[in-house]
Amino acid sequence: MTLLTCPQQPSPVRTTGEPLPSLTAMRWVAAFVVFVYHVRNFGYFGGESAQVIDWAFGAGATGVSFFFILSGFVLAWSARPADSVRAFWRRRIARIYPVHLITAAAALVLAFTLVPALRPSGPTETAANLLLLSSWNPDWWQALNPVSWSLTCEAFFYAAFPALYACLRRMSLRGLNALAMSCIGAVILLPWLNAYLTLGWTLHSFPLARFPEFVLGAAIGCLMKTGAWRGPGSEAAMGLTLIGYFLAHQLPGTGSYAAFTVIGLACLIPAAALNDLHSTRSLWRRRWLVQLGEWSFAFYMIHILVMRTVEELLGRHPELEAGPAIALTIAVFTVSLGLSWALYHWVEQPGRRWILRGSCTASGPASCGH
Repeated sequence: MTLLTCPQQPSPVRTTGEPLPSLTAMRWVAAFVVFVYHVRNFGYFGGESAQVIDWAFGAGATGVSFFFILSGFVLAWSARPADSVRAFWRRRIARIYPVHLITAAAALVLAFTLVPALRPSGPTETAANLLLLSSWNPDWWQALNPVSWSLTCEAFFYAAFPALYACLRRMSLRGLNALAMSCIGAVILLPWLNAYLTLGWTLHSFPLARFPEFVLGAAIGCLMKTGAWRGPGSEAAMGLTLIGYFLAHQLPGTGSYAAFTVIGLACLIPAAALNDLHSTRSLWRRRWLVQLGEWSFAFYMIHILVMRTVEELLGRHPELEAGPAIALTIAVFTVSLGLSWALYHWVEQPGRRWILRGSCTASGPASCGH
């Protein structure tokens, strides 16, 4: 079984298999928004400054929706005709598992020393987290490293992608557009159906409920690959995203984690990719921002463990004045960033090379990419 190409058009977009730097930079912005969202949830700020943080970052959970849509987009965009399913899954494991394993181990150490709140209920919950199955059980969605619930969703997406892509490649352009619109509709409507039909799903962490975001990204990636994507430019797409982001907090509800931003993000990601392909001037390609984007996965995975440790030292919801709260946030950010650098250079990169050893020489340099 192989991953085949999307339906071909007279003028497909040329792809080299290289990463799109603007999307890498955007990963950092999404990770940073999630970080400050957690700062807000952990109650570092009190008084009026807390209201400012709440206004600016109360919708920070939408950063994870960006990751899910981006994941589908990048996988569809970078899929190669001769790629085997086994090679694809091997690259996905190499991409996420080294950092997941080390941060889960760190969480276990903290759970039995400084942060007992991280302690799992038993070996089954621990095993479910290590195997990236924990979010299928709503009681375990924050097992061990709390943010690893999103990896459980990603693991499900990766498992489903070969079959999904086999369907996408057979669809007409009209079918791909219809699928993308259906996915947007599902993301918007599912929270309300869950509430009014009392389905009882924990939507924000349930892999099946987040699957439409991934499929949306994959459908857009196929449309981009064939040169058939038609959407607003990066400025308009950013405007749509920001409007949805702030509406998500002003109109809180069960859909605020994705429903308000899904349209903007579905336009922003391909718009940024097109800027890279056409070498259009973009702030997203600044070298330092792209470098931070490379560290973003490690940063996302480690920051919550740093915050949980600080919580044990300072107590829950310290609600400090603006000056001390900013100083605390900078300190937590600096430690998290330093650890993310170490994880990227000492765990993520060498772990990926070790898992993919031999595949680069066998299949060429592109086999070690996305």
